[in-house]
Amino acid sequence: MQQNQQSDTKTHVGFATTPEPPYYVVIFTSQRTEGDRGYEAMAQAMFELALKRPGCLGAESVRNVGGLGITVAYFTDESAIHAWKQNSEHLVAQRLGKERWYSHAGRFLARCVQVAIKGLRGMDVRRRPMHNDRVSTGSRLQDHDHAE
Repeated sequence: MQQNQQSDTKTHVGFATTPEPPYYVVIFTSQRTEGDRGYEAMAQAMFELALKRPGCLGAESVRNVGGLGITVAYFTDESAIHAWKQNSEHLVAQRLGKERWYSHAGRFLARCVQVAIKGLRGMDVRRRPMHNDRVSTGSRLQDHDHAE
């Protein structure tokens, strides 16, 4: 993680490189509790492990000085998300997150079908969806469903 001096926000360096849609996005939001208690080491290990998993296209993560964090992970399909959630090391991290590190957390799943990015100088760059599918769908994930 790298500290952003302008905003007191920690981020993993760089943006994920994703293919043309469709693909899946897991958004994990969390509020940290006080004290590290092994969090930073585990967060870094999980970030690195996720990137090595089949079907993981990349991830981005940020946490502000107040402890609010957002991690966005990109996957090829729902089965890759489910496999990541069931990974034994990730299961330990999930348990410790509930017990020690988060006062609140939520997971959301979305199928990305179109990407619009504001480029430099206000240019609007769009990746067109496949099969003319223009509506994205999303749902809140429950603990028993697939998640980050």
